[in-house]
Amino acid sequence: MSKPSRILHLTERSLWEAARERGTYEVSTRGRTLREEGFIHLSTRAQLPRVAAFLYGDDARADLVVLEVDPERLDAPLRYESVEPGGEEFPHLYGPLPVEAVVEVTPWAAGSPGN
Repeated sequence: MSKPSRILHLTERSLWEAARERGTYEVSTRGRTLREEGFIHLSTRAQLPRVAAFLYGDDARADLVVLEVDPERLDAPLRYESVEPGGEEFPHLYGPLPVEAVVEVTPWAAGSPGN
C-alpha cells in the first residue's frame, strides 16, 4: 500500500480551536481522547467519507472541519493498521498531533466532491 502524502482527521471546530491554543490536538474521535484510545484515528482522502458516515451518520453538522496533516511533520509514530487481519488499513497516530503538522483546515461538507 502506497502511503499518501497527506492524511486527514475529521473533528469539531471547537476541539480544533482549543488545540490551536494548546499547540497540540489530542482527541481520537468524537470526543474520546488520545489517552482513552491510545492513538488518534486518521484516514486517507478515499476513506474519509466512510469514516464520516460511520462517526456522524447523516448529521450534517456545520461545525465539523477536516484537518489535513503532513506526516513528515509528526513527532509520534504513525502506523497503518487494520481492525481485522487482511482488512483495510487506517492510519493511527500514537501520540499528540502537533498543530504545526496540520497544513490545511477546511469545513466538512458531507457528500461534497473531494470530501
